[in-house]
Amino acid sequence: MEKNELIPHLFRTEYSKITAVLCKLFGFEHIEIAEDIASDTFLSASEIWGLKGLPENPVAWLYTVAKNKAKNHLKHEAVFRQKVAMQLKYSATETDMPEIDLSAKNIHDSQLQMMFAVCHPAIAAEAQIGLALRILCGFGIEEIAAAFLSNKETITKRLQRAKDKLRAEQIRIEFPGEPEINKRLDTVLRTLYLLYNEGYYSSSHNSSLRKDLCLEAFRLTSLLTENENTNKPFVHALLSLMSFQSSRFDARIDAAGEIVLYDDQDTNLWNKALIAQGEAFLNTASRGQEISKYHLEAGIAYWHTIKDDTEEKWSNILQLYNHLLQLEYSPIAALNRTYALSKARGKEVALTEALKLNLATHHLYQVLLGELYTGIDNPRALSCLKTALELAHSPADKKIILQKMHIIEKQLY
Repeated sequence: MEKNELIPHLFRTEYSKITAVLCKLFGFEHIEIAEDIASDTFLSASEIWGLKGLPENPVAWLYTVAKNKAKNHLKHEAVFRQKVAMQLKYSATETDMPEIDLSAKNIHDSQLQMMFAVCHPAIAAEAQIGLALRILCGFGIEEIAAAFLSNKETITKRLQRAKDKLRAEQIRIEFPGEPEINKRLDTVLRTLYLLYNEGYYSSSHNSSLRKDLCLEAFRLTSLLTENENTNKPFVHALLSLMSFQSSRFDARIDAAGEIVLYDDQDTNLWNKALIAQGEAFLNTASRGQEISKYHLEAGIAYWHTIKDDTEEKWSNILQLYNHLLQLEYSPIAALNRTYALSKARGKEVALTEALKLNLATHHLYQVLLGELYTGIDNPRALSCLKTALELAHSPADKKIILQKMHIIEKQLY
């Protein structure tokens, strides 16, 4: 791999590891310094490697430079001499310098502990995802802004407020106590679930960014399986869901970067290895006694890896949605359940149920009505889709709605 490709690759894989270890050492009070040291390490790599060529072991080189930069701060920066060194009960001398441990085990533990800290209940959900992207995934401000369809200024302020909250609440970078771990793990999994969805369902057409979001969510979730306190069945269920969804990633986007709907996807582009991986995770998840939303959504995603419209498929999906709505209601799940009902029992039955939903101002509800009325009352189907077009915000959604309208218009006229 060439230098111009290697440094961005290593930044994505190693920046967050260095930051997590240094932040654990310094505490959230000095998180910006931890981030600066990590960034300066990669700046040095870019400058020195450009002059002298790549070192024999680039990762080890980065870790050594990061350690030296951190030690330099501990020795010479007043804020460390007066505050951090005192808090750590170290004097900032050569002999008493704290160990900067960038071993694989400490990196792993630091990232897991950072995950629990970032996902603390005191931090707003949207800010948790932003912090996870920044600290745990090494995403830049511009990338995070693109993921949220926002701007750099808004994201910068959001992250700063979240960091201030971490300091104000004096949140420590450590595993919660055993009685708390399941409760806190729920918050961690929800954040990872939302992080994955930011990639998978993003309105952005930046396909590389979308994939990176999904891969980072999967990587962080996988870390949880490597610790006995967090290696729970519902973690495997979430990994199963991510695997099944990711298996169709390449089929969901065409050569022009446009979304391809499920019915139009080329199954040859589905990743069979990821489907098998999802099945393995789901089998492991089934060993527990508790059924989570991730189990149910993984089950739904599994049935979607079978393209044929069979009665067995849609009946199973319908039952899973029924269970999911009992466990945790959401408008999107209700809409998806109604669509599954139409496939399992017919459009007329589904229309009766759809009209009971109080979701008239949601564009996806109007799209669903348009689907259900098509072939039964085409003028009404067209009217619903026109309403959906007015309610939709993203260009991708508007384009799909216009395509559906065009099909119905051809039938009408």
